[in-house]
Amino acid sequence: MAMINIDGTEYDVDMLSDEAKNQIATLQFVDAELQRLNAQAAVLQTARLAYAKAVQEALPKSGDDIITFS
Repeated sequence: MAMINIDGTEYDVDMLSDEAKNQIATLQFVDAELQRLNAQAAVLQTARLAYAKAVQEALPKSGDDIITFS
């Protein structure tokens, strides 16, 4: 007997309709996908910060020889 808690109420999964079981499975898939995408977004944000830092380090610093054309 597998139980699931929805909004504070415990339900026996075996007693739910096929429609409810399908909706729960879809909801669990969506939750897992959101978790995966949030983790991916965190990785991409970290990479973005590293690239932004690399750009800043590649820019000329004040006092560096900067060639200007008149």
